[in-house]
Amino acid sequence: MSKIKTFFALLVLSVFTLTLVGCGGGDGTKTKAKDEKIIIKFSHVVAESTPKGQAALKFKQLVEEKSGGKMEVQVFPSSQLCGDKEELEALQANNVQLIAPSVTKLVGFVPAFQLVDMPFLFASDQAAYNFYDGPFGQKLMRSLEPKGMLGLAWWPNGAKHFTNSKRPLKTPEDFKGLKFRTQSGGLLDAQFKALGAGSQTLAFAEVYQALQNGTVDGQENTFNNIDTQKYVEVQKYLTVSSHGRLDYVVLTNTKFWNSLTPEQQQLISDCMKEATAYERQLADELNNKSKEKIKASGKVEIYELTESDRAAFIKALEPVYKEYTDKIGKEYIDAARASK
Repeated sequence: MSKIKTFFALLVLSVFTLTLVGCGGGDGTKTKAKDEKIIIKFSHVVAESTPKGQAALKFKQLVEEKSGGKMEVQVFPSSQLCGDKEELEALQANNVQLIAPSVTKLVGFVPAFQLVDMPFLFASDQAAYNFYDGPFGQKLMRSLEPKGMLGLAWWPNGAKHFTNSKRPLKTPEDFKGLKFRTQSGGLLDAQFKALGAGSQTLAFAEVYQALQNGTVDGQENTFNNIDTQKYVEVQKYLTVSSHGRLDYVVLTNTKFWNSLTPEQQQLISDCMKEATAYERQLADELNNKSKEKIKASGKVEIYELTESDRAAFIKALEPVYKEYTDKIGKEYIDAARASK
């Protein structure tokens, strides 16, 4: 019996020794891992036909081409992999490596992301893009790192505009007594309160019916959303205001990012930059087409705010800035206002 025990002990020792020689220590393990194909799961909640969906596919194409097939990007659109509520948790757990949530979903992690809701902050779409690409926009994305996330790019959806069923909205006084749908409370509630209007938080899918049955009088959205959601059927007036934004941030998680070599990180960053330019072009084109389609429909009366109109709104909304500048960060507010 003792001979059998001795035989098995020697066998185990031999296998252990061969294993050490075969791995060649830590370097051998790293080399093997480095040579394996890297799988990147990109989950998002919109259709492939949207600017976000098309840009995700563009990113996939670029990464796979430039990596020579050493990286594979698997894109899961329309909540196929993660729903709206689960995607942030899935990213932090490294179950997915890329998501592109609405900026407002990040406010709970970093309050400064409320910046996109600040009324009449950005002078134009290009001013917003310049802020996003500048030092403060990049700093804001990096502020998520303590939460295990890292921002890679800002993907715009577009500027918001007001619609309602009661009257033309040309001055702050025109808002008094009306009720508007908002996608979240807090700052947006303060915006309408400063204008003398009420607000109600409703899910995106509930907006059309709420406008139709008069639960709310109006809403704020991009041209493309106003068009595709057919709000012109239940609204009479559109004010081209560009007062706030509906944009996305493309996020990865720090566990995945830190597992990459500097060369791999640079490749992903370069491909993301190219995909971002593509996404912005698509978003601009889509909103412009929808604006023209809304005009051509003749179903709504359209008023475009002048510079003096905007100045009147900015003055009326000073209480919002007094309440939220410190919460967001004065440096971010000043940088956004300075963007051209």
